[in-house]
Amino acid sequence: MDLAIFVPLLVIMGAFMFFSSRKQKKAMQATINLHDSLAVGDEVMTTAGMFGTITDVSDSKVDLELAPGVVVTMLKLAIKEKTMVDDDDDEDEYEDDDVSEHSTAQELDRPAAGTEMRSDPDRLSKD
Repeated sequence: MDLAIFVPLLVIMGAFMFFSSRKQKKAMQATINLHDSLAVGDEVMTTAGMFGTITDVSDSKVDLELAPGVVVTMLKLAIKEKTMVDDDDDEDEYEDDDVSEHSTAQELDRPAAGTEMRSDPDRLSKD
């Protein structure tokens, strides 16, 4: 009688473990495929959130150019994903916005009058 209670519980736990390990194996295989497909010129994002372009690839390391002339060597394991470059013009983004035709991008980037931050030297002192 007691065994009949535990059998469904064991089946449910076994199914949960099977499906979770299967999901983990798929994620691991996707990561392995990503690291195997890395090539010079790919734009990538690291696990630290840095974006760069691959300049050299070896078995376990990549050279990543973060800025012009700034190249760092990282483990392939630090590469999280490949990124895509958006080649669309920025003007397309503003076509549907309710913006006056006479306003320019510089005017839109400026804060409105009266919203400037004022220096307060006393704000850091303890009372």
